Amino acid sequence: MRITDIRHVSAPLASEMSNAFISFKTMTTNVVAVETDVVRDGERVTGYGFSSNGRYAQPGLLASRFLPRLHEADPASLLDETGENVDPQAVWRTLMANEKPGGHGERSFCIGALDMAVWDLHAKLAGKPLWTILSERYNGGRYDEAVLVYPGGGYYRADKDIEQLVAEMRGYRDAGYRICKMKVGGLSLADDLKRIEAAAEALGSGETLAVDANGRFALEEAIAFANAVEPFRLAWFEEPGDPLDYHLNAELVGHYPHAIATGENLFSHQDMNNLLRFGGLRPDVDWAQPDPSLCYGLTETLVMLDEAERLGWSRRRFLPHGGHQLGLNMAAGLQLGGTESYPGVFAPYGGFADDIPIVDGHVTLPRDQPGIGMELKPALMDEMRKRLELD
Repeated sequence: MRITDIRHVSAPLASEMSNAFISFKTMTTNVVAVETDVVRDGERVTGYGFSSNGRYAQPGLLASRFLPRLHEADPASLLDETGENVDPQAVWRTLMANEKPGGHGERSFCIGALDMAVWDLHAKLAGKPLWTILSERYNGGRYDEAVLVYPGGGYYRADKDIEQLVAEMRGYRDAGYRICKMKVGGLSLADDLKRIEAAAEALGSGETLAVDANGRFALEEAIAFANAVEPFRLAWFEEPGDPLDYHLNAELVGHYPHAIATGENLFSHQDMNNLLRFGGLRPDVDWAQPDPSLCYGLTETLVMLDEAERLGWSRRRFLPHGGHQLGLNMAAGLQLGGTESYPGVFAPYGGFADDIPIVDGHVTLPRDQPGIGMELKPALMDEMRKRLELD
């Protein structure tokens, strides 16, 4: 088995919506494909990957820095002990060769997209769903038959009023979701409270509603917001302040008895360790939310989970951010607490396979689709293949 080509492109995620901090009008994402010389059913076995929303594509870094390292590597050094499959750990080490510690940021998104494609390829060559491989290799064969999922929604739009927000939340509930998430921090506290009250009523209770400030608040604002929403007993209050302001998190926990969630904008296991050590988060109450496609990939996220367990955190307190099928495979095979979904936004990259039903807030994964399962989303495959000129 040999890798014959690695294609990449910057693809648009353009949308008129926004969160409390950024607009998505000019947002892009990395899309990559790792092709091999293995042919099955008349097609080359290829792994696909992309970066999550919220960060811009970095085609220059991929072309000038990371892909040359793979092209220059001894092909055998990228394979596992059988010589018939790619070794994701070996590929990751090659990508990170000669990289100085620290400096986590733009490079982590490039490697995250490549790492997704390599794990997709690895599982396809093994002829197994990725969640099965994760279960067997990293979880003693254990897995979850059904995974808790929640939709990331409630974005701001210039033409979106409270009635439309309520309709959106009811649509998620009718689709089978039980916990739903909405954006906050983009309006005044009084206006956001009206939105929260309406969304909670639409869902049946505040306990089935999570809110996400996308790092908008300073400490005093975060405390004021937390005090205002405490009576709702929200499912969680997500990313109240800057992701690296561990002091803010620690202080806020002292003022807010309900769950805090954060971690999607941390890009290394060292960052996650610092959050869990110094961010005041409670391992029996709060949630950690790394995004595997942004934090150097599944390979790095596995290190995060191992080190979190040594710090006293259960994997059940981890909810992968990103709303994609990689997070879903991880949640099932590693028995995490659940995962995010994007059924209504960031199409076609968000959301799960077209025919996966949501039952009482949970989904089950297919057992007969090798890889991550992107082929079960025809619109996604059509978009990626078109962008990568694979047709």
